[in-house]
Amino acid sequence: MRVAVVQLSSQDDVAANLQRVKHWIGAAAADGAKLVTLPENFALMSDDTRKREVAEPIDGASPGPILSALSESAAKHGVWVLGGGMPEQSGDPVKPYNTSVLVDARGAVVGLYRKAHLFDVTLPDAGTYRESEATTPGHDVVSVDVHGVRVGLSICYDLRFPELYRRLGEQGCRLITVPAAFTLATGKDHWLPLLRTRAIENQVYVLAPAQHGKHPRGRQTYGKTLIADPWGDVIAQCSDGEGMVSAPLDFSFQDRVRASLPCTQHRVW
Repeated sequence: MRVAVVQLSSQDDVAANLQRVKHWIGAAAADGAKLVTLPENFALMSDDTRKREVAEPIDGASPGPILSALSESAAKHGVWVLGGGMPEQSGDPVKPYNTSVLVDARGAVVGLYRKAHLFDVTLPDAGTYRESEATTPGHDVVSVDVHGVRVGLSICYDLRFPELYRRLGEQGCRLITVPAAFTLATGKDHWLPLLRTRAIENQVYVLAPAQHGKHPRGRQTYGKTLIADPWGDVIAQCSDGEGMVSAPLDFSFQDRVRASLPCTQHRVW
């Protein structure tokens, strides 16, 4: 199965961002991808007030412009699309979910993961982030079958919590998605080591589409969108700026890795 990861530099104009999303989904489909993954905040990088304004229900009955863009592009090109993180209406009008939504090749919503671990940190020389002040956390571990392959869903800051990925492994996942908007300050030191570690310890493919560059309110993200294999090798990576890379996933190679080094079977706890 060929998969694609898209790198964006989303701004505060939803319509313009969605035009870029449509372009890259089409480009990935033309490259032969069957699954196209987009980064966190693909439709909007802005302040909390704006996120509340554009938050949509994801119930299939009355899709808003963000979900419609994903569904229409997926159906048009006959590919599965993961919208890595978008504002979804919750029971709290001032705290939408940050939701990764998966649509199939017909454009139907087949999976939702609401970000569980919220980014509340103060970074030296890089500012303070309080995601929990404007986001409702999710609580479910979510995986979905895509072309017969079990795919686990996560978002950005989740990457620092290995217990989530162990639970996804227990659900039979062969592939994990980690859409992100990693800060430049943390990304330059931690992005690659964490992604490779999650791939190695769970013997899974990792798809990590990311935001890159400068965004509103002085925010700067690291980029380095990539695909890692179950041995922890990076098999595809974007350079700076917008872009897309794809790679075929060899599940027979994954089987050989798991058979030769059956570490998940040796767990004591």
